Amino acid sequence: MLPADVLIIGGGVVGFSAAHMSLGLGAIVYVNDVDQKRLEYIDQWSQGRKHTRYYKQWSLIETIKHADLVIGAVLIPGAKAPKIVSEEMVKSMKKGSAIVDVAIDQDGCIETCNQISTHDHPIYERFGVLHYTVSNIPGAVPRTSTIALSNATLPYITKLTNQQMKDLVNDSHFLAGLNTYQGRITCRKVAEAFEMDFVDPIPLFHQDIELDLFTRIRHFMKGK
Repeated sequence: MLPADVLIIGGGVVGFSAAHMSLGLGAIVYVNDVDQKRLEYIDQWSQGRKHTRYYKQWSLIETIKHADLVIGAVLIPGAKAPKIVSEEMVKSMKKGSAIVDVAIDQDGCIETCNQISTHDHPIYERFGVLHYTVSNIPGAVPRTSTIALSNATLPYITKLTNQQMKDLVNDSHFLAGLNTYQGRITCRKVAEAFEMDFVDPIPLFHQDIELDLFTRIRHFMKGK
């Protein structure tokens, strides 16, 4: 039996992990991305066993025709995923092949993945191709995924509770993950996705810091 052809769109954490698992199962793996340095890293790490390709639509059109499995792993933090795979591309795939759109949480990067499936009913078929579009894939292993998420987020929660606002203003990691503050959207990509106004959080922080200082002084003077 010939090995399966696995096409992975996106070479980030999800795409890299999917490529690693597919390679371990003996598949022929193709990874498409727009980040040349990321592709070079994947190529070096796999010692050339994964076929890395800089994303070009014509190349994707040809590769997808022979794919047994397509994994959509495109992520733009805070924004909707771009539609990389069109309906016509899906129609050109082999009957009985499969698609997993991990980007479904951000509206999906494959045009035919236009409905969210569940763990109870994870698969539906379109044009003879099986589609898996579960929006919360880690929910299949709830205890393990909860522990992993808690371990990753706890340091940030601890920092939020232990530091003052003035300390967080200079924390680039905190600012990069901040979506809303004081009822305003402070993530530009989120604001664009929902067609709402974006507000720079730093002036809001400075206003609160000044207000907090004024309040402290007022309380001190009352104590005098």
